[in-house]
Amino acid sequence: MSSSPAPASLMDSLVSLAKRRGFVFQSSEIYGGFNGFFDYGPLGVELKKNIRDCWWNDMVRRRDDVVGIETSIIMHPKVWEASGHVAGFSDPLVDCKVSKQRYRADQLFFSPVVVDGVTVAYVSALESDNTAAALQELAETLKRKKAIQGKLEPVTPKDMTEAKEEEIALIPSPATGEPGSLTAPRAFNMMFQTNVGAMTDASSVAYLRPETAQGMFADFKNVWDTGRVKLPFGIAQIGKSFRNEITPRNFIFRSREFEQMEMEYFLHEDADWAKVHREWIEWCKAWLISIGLPESHLSEYDHPQEKLAFYSRGTTDIMFRYPFGVQELWGIAARGNYDLTQHANASGVPQLVFDEATKKKFVPHVIEPAVGVDRIFLAVLCAAYAEEDVKDDKGGSEKRTVLRLSPRIAPVKVGVFPLIKNKPELVARAEELYRKLKRKYAVFYDEGGNIGRRYRRQDEIGTPWCVTIDFETVEKDGTFTLRERDSMAQRRITEAELFALLEENLY
Repeated sequence: MSSSPAPASLMDSLVSLAKRRGFVFQSSEIYGGFNGFFDYGPLGVELKKNIRDCWWNDMVRRRDDVVGIETSIIMHPKVWEASGHVAGFSDPLVDCKVSKQRYRADQLFFSPVVVDGVTVAYVSALESDNTAAALQELAETLKRKKAIQGKLEPVTPKDMTEAKEEEIALIPSPATGEPGSLTAPRAFNMMFQTNVGAMTDASSVAYLRPETAQGMFADFKNVWDTGRVKLPFGIAQIGKSFRNEITPRNFIFRSREFEQMEMEYFLHEDADWAKVHREWIEWCKAWLISIGLPESHLSEYDHPQEKLAFYSRGTTDIMFRYPFGVQELWGIAARGNYDLTQHANASGVPQLVFDEATKKKFVPHVIEPAVGVDRIFLAVLCAAYAEEDVKDDKGGSEKRTVLRLSPRIAPVKVGVFPLIKNKPELVARAEELYRKLKRKYAVFYDEGGNIGRRYRRQDEIGTPWCVTIDFETVEKDGTFTLRERDSMAQRRITEAELFALLEENLY
């Protein structure tokens, strides 16, 4: 019977598997680690590369209306002034003056403790899947410890951005449990600052980019003038971004160095933007399903009008049900012509295109689908991980851990095994097949241990197929055993049939 661990233990299982099998390591681990930064091991880089390649092939190479670009991580600082990042790319921050802990204000929740209509104290808790329940439990504990008589009203959770000035001194710090040590929320710019050149002064200040999008806006005219494109069309990019997150958390879900896959789809100013926006939402959902995410784990969240930026026409997030809750995976934003207009005004270089039909010049509008590679990486691991009881070689029961990754993104496509390692004819044929497969696919050769153990090792890293070279292969018809990961079914197959199977499934 196949099952997934409970959400709380699933993350522990995934983190353990990621370390044990070489998917993800904590950065600088030998020095105690560096919070918010991660390294990808031998299997991790393959899985991550496959995600990027699938996105690039489907987004750019298989479409006629999208071209690719690669822009630099460090750009002219005026780019970030024009985009609004220098002045406004910030999170509200709250400090605990006693513990020196720092919290994002929108992730720190509080509630008054109200007994018989009177506020007797406050409680606080960090955001979680059950924030309200945690606050309620804290309120009940406080009432019991202080022996307060009367009826306790249900808590009313708010985050610290909603705290009134007179409430801040009464709200306890999560670190100490005592009121009076929290500061009022204040803006904290999340861009990493650096210096370019030999001098370290105001004139040398630059930034590591917090998103890849602005590079595509800054190069819009270059692409328009050289790319033989016409509206509507998109510019796509994959690259590293950096944000000085206050509270990196949930493994690789929120980190300080991450990789983005973004596309800016430029439209005529009179185009039906809502229709195009919807089309891109559907495209993105279908693509996520094509790489193995179950549709049942996906949902949509439309940003309410009052929370949109003034220039935004609408933003929809595709959400994924992670073990730690439903969280944003892919944002699709209708940004109007704000970005190109800002860069035109700041640089003095017009960002206009000419409409042959109306003989008018205008600034194109844009739809922006933006997603993080690392968040997809975590999502596919969460969706693929399963534990099940299966029969061992002796007919008994054993636990099998399996990653049911889509063959499109699995880090290893085929495991190749000689049935017995001390039979030269089996080893020679297995090595021959291995070398042929390696010309095009990521393949793993394994001759150590019994065949059941070798299958289990490949199951745990998500390898879709294993082939075993046995005596029938070398003494009879040349076929070998193909074993499928998910069903564990086995059948005889020829070499030509194997390559046809891979060609069909690994598009």
